[in-house]
Amino acid sequence: MAYASVKDDVETAARSAASTVADKASDMAAKAGSKVEQALEGAESAVNSVAETGRDAGQRVQEVAGNLKTAVDRSVKDQPMATLAVAAAMGFVIGALWKS
Repeated sequence: MAYASVKDDVETAARSAASTVADKASDMAAKAGSKVEQALEGAESAVNSVAETGRDAGQRVQEVAGNLKTAVDRSVKDQPMATLAVAAAMGFVIGALWKS
């Protein structure tokens, strides 16, 4: 009878320990899932922010390009020789920098 009692006590303790381990593993999995979800939300927010900044920068570049085109067109129409001289000087400077 003592053997059966010890066996029952061991089985009960093993079941209790297994249940405790399973509960702790479940809690840890839930916490890990929560942390992963928070990390994904942070990453999504960062990607959205970068995308928005990129769109804004693209729009600004388009505006500057449009303004530059307008200014060059007006300059060519109003002062074609001066515009040609400026373009030649810029070409010379860029060529000199490229060579060095």
